[in-house]
Amino acid sequence: MTTAHAEASKDTFPHEPEKATLEGRNKVLAFWLFLGGEAVLFGTLFATFLALRNQTNEGPSANELFHLPLVAAATFILLVSSLTSVFAIQAMHRNRPALLRNWLLVTVGLGLGFLVLEIYEFTQYVRHEEFGMTTSAFSSAFYTLVGFHGAHVAFGIAWISILIGQLARKGLTVVTAPKVYVSAMYWHFIDVVWVFIFTVVYLLGKVG
Repeated sequence: MTTAHAEASKDTFPHEPEKATLEGRNKVLAFWLFLGGEAVLFGTLFATFLALRNQTNEGPSANELFHLPLVAAATFILLVSSLTSVFAIQAMHRNRPALLRNWLLVTVGLGLGFLVLEIYEFTQYVRHEEFGMTTSAFSSAFYTLVGFHGAHVAFGIAWISILIGQLARKGLTVVTAPKVYVSAMYWHFIDVVWVFIFTVVYLLGKVG
């Protein structure tokens, strides 16, 4: 492809390629509906946790258990990953596929860092605090809510990693762009859910 053709192709690339086709717009709309269902599911888990948070069965309480510096570090990492996913979408809108892939790789790396800290946290609770899944109703609700979110993070990491491979093979097109866009929507959603977890589970557990 000549330089002139490359410039023409760049000029004709839509500013919002995720919405350039009917299929792309439908994917975005359908994913909003999916996130609505996810919000209801997490809302149920939050309600269950709040109902059981004081049912410790003589096991460790939230105030005795949680170490906020570790959780705060994990929170910071996940929030930064949300910012890098924004940078990825901006790169997509500017038709810069290499920069898009780089920001997605950073997002994946930060997501992995978050998971490592969460696994370390769980390991510490089980080994040193004897706080397992069946210790109490509180522990069951805690591991279900926080672990379910962690599973969503792991799924998001796998999803974005696959998209990076697709972008490397197929390039940035109006077909691949909607996939990247909805993956960013998903990533922002799990970041927002974590903010609620940090507030309701950890902060409320330490002060309430």
